[in-house]
Amino acid sequence: MITRPVNKRAIMLQGTGSDVGKTVLVAGLCRLAMRQGLKVRPFKPQNMSNNAAVADIALVDGSGGEIGRAQWLQALACGVPSSVHMNPVLLKPQSETGSQIIVHGRVWGAAKGRDYQKLKPQLLDAVMESFHSLQEEADLVIVEGAGSPAEINLRDGDIANMGFATQADVPVVLVGDIDRGGVIASLVGTHTILPPRDRRMVRGFLINKFRGDVSLFDRGLEQITEFTGWPGFGIVPHLPMIDRLPPEDSVTLERFQEIDGEGAKVIVPVLSRISNFDDLDPLRLEPAVRLIFVRPGEAWPQDAKLVVLPGSKSTIADLNQFNALGWDRELLNHVERGGHVLGLCGGYQMLGHAVRDPLAIEGNDTSAAGLGLLDMETELVKAKTVLNRDATDVESGLPLRGYEIHMGRTQGPGCARPMVQLGGVDDGAISPSGAVRGCYLHGIFGSDAWRVHYLTSLGITPQLTNYRGMVESALDELADALDQVVDPAIFDLTVED
Repeated sequence: MITRPVNKRAIMLQGTGSDVGKTVLVAGLCRLAMRQGLKVRPFKPQNMSNNAAVADIALVDGSGGEIGRAQWLQALACGVPSSVHMNPVLLKPQSETGSQIIVHGRVWGAAKGRDYQKLKPQLLDAVMESFHSLQEEADLVIVEGAGSPAEINLRDGDIANMGFATQADVPVVLVGDIDRGGVIASLVGTHTILPPRDRRMVRGFLINKFRGDVSLFDRGLEQITEFTGWPGFGIVPHLPMIDRLPPEDSVTLERFQEIDGEGAKVIVPVLSRISNFDDLDPLRLEPAVRLIFVRPGEAWPQDAKLVVLPGSKSTIADLNQFNALGWDRELLNHVERGGHVLGLCGGYQMLGHAVRDPLAIEGNDTSAAGLGLLDMETELVKAKTVLNRDATDVESGLPLRGYEIHMGRTQGPGCARPMVQLGGVDDGAISPSGAVRGCYLHGIFGSDAWRVHYLTSLGITPQLTNYRGMVESALDELADALDQVVDPAIFDLTVED
């Protein structure tokens, strides 16, 4: 059992590479520390993801602030409202080379990768301001790195890994993923390549995603310590409950392949700039639904009940890709067969006659022909709507809870038949047949009563009736598992003098 440390502490989990499980480990450790009576907060100096959330704590002007969805989940694990200080810098990729830059929840600018490397030192003050703010209210701050500290070509001006750790004097635990192979080499190689000032920050390591008999790796642990001098803080097994937690970024989608089985088929076309796809998680976890992510080159099932068009960070680029793939014809055929369509945010914009970007906010392509299934058009504007929302489904009158993150204004005759009301204001549209609908409200499937009602209207008999409860139970199970395998000393580390 991990006991409460006497003094305030901070620890940072960095990985030997991307997708080694840092996000889930931070969430589990946050829940474990919270259950031990600690006031704990998550922190990620810099995140890169189009899976964003609106922080629970509003900004001073009353608007919402954007953070990574992972930090929203980690705040939930801590039992506290999320804030922009938990993720002060968020990069949202909107092209192959460039990203929108969010600082303290608001749009700060945009830059291509090479240019951003020069901008990073300007953001360190914002990062440190947020970290110190969290320290003031917490006994323990658990920090998540990004990528790998071994990317020494990006070390100058770094704010995501060792640049932050050395500036804030936060001890580091290095996480290695044994499931992908080469974990000894990745840990020892990281030790070898780190300069002395960074190497001294690392106080030990964790092995993640182990399958099988842990004792078979006893000698491996000894060898890592022999090469590096770092102690091991535990071997974390493969944790099945993490599949019940919202995914962090599009890398996770690769694990959600179609699985043969029962359930009504729901299609999700996966485009290059898919965003906020955790909207789909309640459907993925619904036993009565077989959620099928269709990628370019893959066939659409002909007997699907529903197609969901999720959000997009670059609606015009994704819409042009959708049409170029011939998916516009696939979608029309689906509707003609009696299928239903639901568009969320960017997916809703695509369902109209056109999307226009006269200010070139998204890039060089300033317009795209829409799918024409809803009688409306969208124009992108500079003002960004970022708000948590209590809403109402117009048809059923059922309550909804979700959030808005978008830069579009949608108008047209189709909007006279709205899908939802946001704060008493109509939003979205429903086709005359009722088969096609869309709105700007993210998170709509997380509203249990509405989800059950909507799926039932499609002839599906839902079994999942408490999605939030399922997430909470998964966090508790995660904390229980980590309590069994992680050395309690991990919560009481200091940087070596």
